[in-house]
Amino acid sequence: MSVTPISSASAAGGGGPDLPVPRHVAIIMDGNGRWAKKRRLPRFAGHKQGIAAVNRTVRAAGDLGVEVLTLYAFSSENWRRPAAEIADLMGLLRHYIRAELDELAREGVRLRIIGDYRKLEPDLVALLDHAIERTAGNDRLTLAIALNYGAQDELLRVTRRLMREARAGEFDPDALDDAAFEARLDTSGLPRLDLLIRTSGEQRLSNFLLWQAAYAELVFVDTLWPDFDRAHLAAAIAVFGQRERRYGGL
Repeated sequence: MSVTPISSASAAGGGGPDLPVPRHVAIIMDGNGRWAKKRRLPRFAGHKQGIAAVNRTVRAAGDLGVEVLTLYAFSSENWRRPAAEIADLMGLLRHYIRAELDELAREGVRLRIIGDYRKLEPDLVALLDHAIERTAGNDRLTLAIALNYGAQDELLRVTRRLMREARAGEFDPDALDDAAFEARLDTSGLPRLDLLIRTSGEQRLSNFLLWQAAYAELVFVDTLWPDFDRAHLAAAIAVFGQRERRYGGL
C-alpha cells in the first residue's frame, strides 16, 4: 500500500485523534542508490543523504511516541556489493555513531544492534559496543540498528542454539513454544513488531524480520529513503492507526 505524507499540522499529532501509535516500528530504508542516480551523483551521495533521513526519523519517532525504531542498515546479503561501496557504508556508520552519540544520549535514545555484528571490523565493533554501553540506561526510544542481519540467518542461529542446548540437556525440545523461540531471537526483550515500512516503492521484505513481521502491518511508500521525513513517518503511523488488527480472529 502506498501512502502520501499528511500535513505538517497533522504530523505533529502522530497517529491522529484517538488512533493508536505503534510501539515498535521497523523500516527497510530503500532507495539511496536511485536517489543519487536521479541526480547523476555517485551512490555514496545517496547513502550520505540517507544518514540525514535517519537523523530526521529517529527524532520524529521519539516525538510521535514510538517506543522502538528498528532500521535495516546492512543486510547479510549486502556483502555481495562492490568492496568500495561496503567500505563507504561502514565509514558512514562510523561517522554516524561518532557524530550522533552525544545527541542520542541527550535525547534518551538507547542503542541496540541486531544481527551478527561482531563479524564487522574490530574497531567498528568496539565503537558500537561503547555506544550500546553508554546509552544502556536511556528509555525514551530504543533505536535498533540491523547490521549484518538476515532473518533466515537469525532463524538458523536460533535453531542451532536450541539444538546445542537440547544436546547438552539444557532444554527439552517438547517445551519449545513461541515464547521460548522469541526469547532467543535478536529482538528478544523488545515489543512485538507492529508496523513495518519500506520506502522506494518496492513491496517485499527482503529477508528482514520474517518471524517478527508475522502479524505486523505493512506500509509501502514510493518515497526514496533520502527524502523520508517526519511527515512520511506520521502518515504511515496514521495508516496503522486505521487498520483493524484481528490476529487471525474475527
